[in-house]
Amino acid sequence: MTNQPARSRATLTDISSRAWEHPADQGALVALRKLKGFDTVLKAVAGLFNERAFRLVFLGSAVRVDERQFPALHHMLVDVGRVLDVEELPELYVAANPVLNAMTIGMNKPFIVLNSGLVDLLDDDELRFVIGHELGHAVSGHAVYQTLLQRLLVLSGVLSSLPLGGLGLRAIVAALYEWSRKAELSADRAGLLATQDTATAFRVHMQLASGGHLDQLDTTSFFAQGQEYLDASDLRDSVLKLLLIENRTHPFAVVRAAELRRWVDSGEYTRFVAGAYPRRSDDDSAKVTDAAKAAAASYAETFQQSQDALGKLVHDVAGVAGSVKLWLDEKLRRDDQP
Repeated sequence: MTNQPARSRATLTDISSRAWEHPADQGALVALRKLKGFDTVLKAVAGLFNERAFRLVFLGSAVRVDERQFPALHHMLVDVGRVLDVEELPELYVAANPVLNAMTIGMNKPFIVLNSGLVDLLDDDELRFVIGHELGHAVSGHAVYQTLLQRLLVLSGVLSSLPLGGLGLRAIVAALYEWSRKAELSADRAGLLATQDTATAFRVHMQLASGGHLDQLDTTSFFAQGQEYLDASDLRDSVLKLLLIENRTHPFAVVRAAELRRWVDSGEYTRFVAGAYPRRSDDDSAKVTDAAKAAAASYAETFQQSQDALGKLVHDVAGVAGSVKLWLDEKLRRDDQP
């Protein structure tokens, strides 16, 4: 790793996290907060969670990044903070773990952890994307809910042994899983804004999917594979896809790449890099209703673009139900007439 950025990147002064937050992420959070019992569970787990003790675990078992330890990573964090205009940077740790993963955790003062397997695999620009991804999580406040999910997973294992004891908790865990997958799409956008290189962003997803064999991969074929997954037209595949991601915190790598590419193709990324992005100074005046509308529009667009058989089935059933209702309404009106 080198200490100098490979290329110049625009500083996105006063950029709001709304710039990278996926509408589905915001929509999932709205739905999660409306879930019965969520606020009670959040407060209870926050009381049980000793953030200082959790941080001490990494302070004692991992390596804290600074000017002398992993200095190249430290420089990347500072430069990513400059690009995303983040004044107070979270602590960054490297943990001895071969699993290709990184996380941002903590309730009041989040910190970032990079697994050594990821540091070994990725080049400078790719690591910059990952650090930008994690910093996006921190700025958006995702760490609170991610920490909550991790603690609830431990509790759900205990309560699952009690008759009906974990039903409500499992519902909240399932909702948190759904939110977590959507939050990853937001963080990927933050990572792209941080590195400002689409090829690098897509390369990270290819690395995660392959375990590091870029010389054997082709970008066009990779995206075609992702589209094949998204376009699976068999009803059985649709049901299987729902079951496969049910307990996953992250979408599949090919899906994340496809979602990020869709955002780039929309033109929004280019406008933001050029300076036409939402500002933090306007956050107080941003309307919640606008976010809700954007979330609804995003889900509607995804549904319309989807060729998924299960989605078609739901659409057809809804259409039939609507037609039957119209027919019944008309029939009843006629019968009521003298």
